[in-house]
Amino acid sequence: MALQISATRPEHPALLLELPWHLPLEEWPEAYLVPLPRGISRHVVRYARAGDEVIAVKELAERPALREYELLRDLDRIGIPAVDPLAVLTGRTDDDGSPLESVLVTRHLRGSQPYRSMFETTMRPATMHRLMDALAVLLVRLHLAGFAWGDCSLSNTLFRRDAGAYAAYLVDAETGDLHPRLSDGQREYDLDLARVNISGELLDLEASGALHPSVDPVEFGTEICARYGRLWEELTRTSVYPAGKYHYIERRIRRLNDLGFDVAEMQIKHSADGDSVTFVPKVVDAGHHQRQLLRLTGLDTEENQARRLLNDLESWMATQDDYAPGDPLAARPEVLAHRWVRDVFRPTVRAVPLELRGAMDAAEIYHELLEHRWYLSEQAQADIGLDTAVADYIAHILPTARESLRPTTAD
Repeated sequence: MALQISATRPEHPALLLELPWHLPLEEWPEAYLVPLPRGISRHVVRYARAGDEVIAVKELAERPALREYELLRDLDRIGIPAVDPLAVLTGRTDDDGSPLESVLVTRHLRGSQPYRSMFETTMRPATMHRLMDALAVLLVRLHLAGFAWGDCSLSNTLFRRDAGAYAAYLVDAETGDLHPRLSDGQREYDLDLARVNISGELLDLEASGALHPSVDPVEFGTEICARYGRLWEELTRTSVYPAGKYHYIERRIRRLNDLGFDVAEMQIKHSADGDSVTFVPKVVDAGHHQRQLLRLTGLDTEENQARRLLNDLESWMATQDDYAPGDPLAARPEVLAHRWVRDVFRPTVRAVPLELRGAMDAAEIYHELLEHRWYLSEQAQADIGLDTAVADYIAHILPTARESLRPTTAD
């Protein structure tokens, strides 16, 4: 059987053909590999370079490889944070013609880390709480979309910094199933698996001495259930308000926006006697601030990064002479936003030397600079300005604390 490549884009097969598919992944020469930290996997996984892309290659049987490839494509279409599927290769043989396992190829998620790399230095409990928050948000988003993960765990997740928090990405969809809607039993089964898996992973870290002594692995495993439950309740609960109090509905929607979700569809019913109104969100979409920032500026960021950048953008807009909300002659928000990107955001990020940025993307760098500006302004009891903050950050923070800015360390 000849080598077959199913790819999401026409340029990918040509790039992939340069790799040594006639060899098992365990035998790939170092010249093809990229030294990046890998999580625990039941399969052999390697990072390699294909053209300008860094890719993750996972070896597995043909049927699960094709199935996972299609599931990842489905998740991409519905906007779920997951690794980006590039191709699946079947029909591999070695030089003697003996069959080799198929491989799934995904794009490396830049700036991401598997959880074990994040515990190379002892992670503080406060940081672990943020990891649980990120994983709970991911699981809620999957369940809202009708996806039963079947193996939610820290090992099957990648984490990226997101303006003081973390964003979680699904990295293994092999056990998943996509449905029109999940039952309560399906959700509870996924949640119980998450609790058991996370507790087991933390117990393993505890045994190796990599866990903070104040962390109870069983309690942290249970914590994912509590955090998931609170978020699910807020996103899906039915509210009953007095008739005429429609601002209560608006207040509920604003609260969901603050959590990073939009209400795409809702149901409102009046009671038979007309004394009350029942409101329930029917379709809730994540990424409220992401979409708003993307629409205004074209910047594609994580949710918390988008919230931070929007706050800075709004503060900057208020200083502009042609900013006058409601005035038809004033500059439109989109015009001001693109001016902010051109005159403030890009020059600020470019001031940080590439070799000092580490794994941080542009939005995370800008967030770090805003944090440093706030810190210095607090010390000076006056706004020291962004240019001064950038110069001080480059001169005194990055050269001495670069390791603390990487996702692999505690914060």
